[in-house]
Amino acid sequence: MLSRTASTLIPAFGRLSVTSDPGAELTPGSIVAANHTSLADPAIVIAALHRLGVTPVIMATAGLWRIPVLGRALTREGHIPVHRRDRRATDALDLAERALQQGRLVLIYAEGGLPRRRDAGEAAPGDFRTGLARLAERTGAPVVPVGQAGARRLTSGGMIKQIAGLVTAPLRRPAMHVHVGAPIVLSGDSTVRTAQARTAVTTAWRTAAAHLDEPAALAA
Repeated sequence: MLSRTASTLIPAFGRLSVTSDPGAELTPGSIVAANHTSLADPAIVIAALHRLGVTPVIMATAGLWRIPVLGRALTREGHIPVHRRDRRATDALDLAERALQQGRLVLIYAEGGLPRRRDAGEAAPGDFRTGLARLAERTGAPVVPVGQAGARRLTSGGMIKQIAGLVTAPLRRPAMHVHVGAPIVLSGDSTVRTAQARTAVTTAWRTAAAHLDEPAALAA
């Protein structure tokens, strides 16, 4: 339901385009790692994946489960709540491992939160937490790096600015782009695996941002 809803709503708010590397595969049992820049980018990423015929299980902040209608939908569809700074945080990895073993794709945001910037510009992904590396080590699952750009054109900044961005988006029609990279298999210790994943997602982000002529990607 969430994938279908995102695929319907996102085109109403802007112009979404999707590309992929040669050899990019979204095979069952893969971990999909994406950069996180805006409250809007999960909807953008799952809309892009829906175009490619994929409906992932999403690892998302547990606070979303407190929203009555959304929380029930997330539970019904098997998405995974992440309890940050809580002893239940490791439960998310157990649930993600089970989903991968069942052949589902798991979408994870390894940065673990949103940037504090208020501007609408793009920037490379921040530091990754170790959860992605630990999940890949436990399961041996390949990691598919996904870069998205343009979500901050839809919503960014403080609450008032974000609401204004959503209200005006159907008129502004901001461009958004998602790029899917070729899968990689992480190796080495947790630090090395985390660095490998961040490099791959950064490369995918740079490709997506370059499609939108974003200065940060073009300068790099």
